[in-house]
Amino acid sequence: MTLKIYNTLTRKKETFKPLREGKIGMYVCGITAYDRCHIGHARSAVVFDVIVRFLRKAGYDVTFVRNFTDIDDKIINRAREEGIGTEELAEREIAHFYEDMDALGVKRADIEPRATEHIPEIVALIERLIEKGFAYESQGDVYFSVRRFPDYGKLSGRDLEQLMAGARIMPGEQKKDPLDFALWKAAKPGEPSWESPWGKGRPGWHIECSAMSMKYLGETFDIHGGGLDLAFPHHENEIAQSEAATGKQFVRYWVHNGFVTIKGEKMSKSLGNFITIKDILGTFHPEALRLFLLSKHYRSPLDYSSESLKEATAALDRCYNALHEAAEIISMPVKKQRPLPEHVKESAAFIQTLDEKVTSSMSDDFNTAKALGYLFDAVRNLNRIIESARKKPSALYKDVLEGCVKIVMEVSEVFGIIREQPERYLQERNLKALEASGLTMSELERLIEERNQARKEKDFKRADEIRDELSKKGIVLKDTPSGTKWSAEI
Repeated sequence: MTLKIYNTLTRKKETFKPLREGKIGMYVCGITAYDRCHIGHARSAVVFDVIVRFLRKAGYDVTFVRNFTDIDDKIINRAREEGIGTEELAEREIAHFYEDMDALGVKRADIEPRATEHIPEIVALIERLIEKGFAYESQGDVYFSVRRFPDYGKLSGRDLEQLMAGARIMPGEQKKDPLDFALWKAAKPGEPSWESPWGKGRPGWHIECSAMSMKYLGETFDIHGGGLDLAFPHHENEIAQSEAATGKQFVRYWVHNGFVTIKGEKMSKSLGNFITIKDILGTFHPEALRLFLLSKHYRSPLDYSSESLKEATAALDRCYNALHEAAEIISMPVKKQRPLPEHVKESAAFIQTLDEKVTSSMSDDFNTAKALGYLFDAVRNLNRIIESARKKPSALYKDVLEGCVKIVMEVSEVFGIIREQPERYLQERNLKALEASGLTMSELERLIEERNQARKEKDFKRADEIRDELSKKGIVLKDTPSGTKWSAEI
């Protein structure tokens, strides 16, 4: 397998070659713990969750690090507004993060460091930068001198003159140059602080990621990820301070996921147009949200709408329904050994190539949209086999379907979907559909019984009216040898 990754640093796809054969060090910027996570956070988390899942399936030994920023201006300001401590606020929002991510099926990182637990490493890195002449102390603050680092701007493609046009020294800042950024901030009254050679204070935002990533992955590591909004200034500053301190390349492959937009506008807390994960999961299944977030290439913008979530829900329903029906046929006692039709053999052959097709798509810069297309094609082929098995049962279908289901389930694991038992998933969908229909179970059963009676009396007009009435309410009736069954419309 040749893996190609689009590297933000070089602006092109590159053949991936890890520093150490078979091993990958990967760092992804986590949340600033001051508020509930929104769908933008969900996209980044799900994208990199799938990337890690795929890399491990491909045989790599991945060390995955994702941090928590548990002290910064936003946290201090929000804690002050709520009248609580910054530690209490951060703990609460980290708990909310885990609640959201667990619901979405996002696996925990191998290492999840917090800024406040790495003050010694942060201080040591700042001291190193001062010693090398890349940073300076000013009235208890410490700043990185951007002009001392010649390669500044290489990640974002911005030059110093362009940056100077919008640069300002804000009130209270003691820096020499508007371009310089804070590594350490002197303590203000009432703020949390830690001891340092420059007096009590706290770390700036950017320095924590350099200190923590290098502690756990080394001074040079393979992949650094995050949302596109972090490329500048956060990741640009990480490169500058890290490479200035070590004299080595900091990260070999920079991977950034695109924005989530709403009506074409970037979704963010600062714009006030964000939708929290909690709110979305109050209406939609977590796996439907995952499917939506993976429905486009990770670098492309993704426009949020309830219609898109409904489409993802319908796709998920089809997957679960196919697997449920396959399980029913597998469990049926059939003795006849009818030969399988050619179209069934063709469908089974397609499904047998699914893993190869998905691996090829994911190896081309983690193209989840294309890979999911192949998965849905496999489900359509699975339905063709099921339809044929129902029309002309044969004992030969059992092995074919078991093999196809196994492949679909294994591939689905890469995307983190189809984690539930199909029967349970469909039962929950049916109950939600019944609730949405406005009918009670007894009313539904009465209508089904009335329809059955109408059919017995050959009153097919009334029987069709009841079926159509229920269909408009999202309830589908299916007549089987064991009686009439109902389900949510799929």
